Amino acid sequence: MTKVTILKNKSGDYRELICEGHAGYAKRGEDIVCAAISVLVINTINSLEELTKEPVRVETDEAAGKIRCTFTEHPLRETSQVLMDSLTLGLQQIQAQYGSKHCKLTVEEV
Repeated sequence: MTKVTILKNKSGDYRELICEGHAGYAKRGEDIVCAAISVLVINTINSLEELTKEPVRVETDEAAGKIRCTFTEHPLRETSQVLMDSLTLGLQQIQAQYGSKHCKLTVEEV
């Protein structure tokens, strides 16, 4: 299962994004759920860095299937907020279609 955790503060500002694990929907190289999640997460992080110039700290561990993106300034720019809202929507839709057995999205208050 791929677990995606989005951390927000009490005001609803995004603080961190953590994605870990493999979806397990199909064998490696053929797992459309894992590919969809990866594309959404990586494209969002790339867009935050390249398009909105949002200052972020990114840590990855490919072997463990983990990526962590920490937002270093708060609140996020409005365009960055929209990108994160879009990511959340996309992940919610994947979870709804393929089930939390393969994609588990959690939004936590910190």
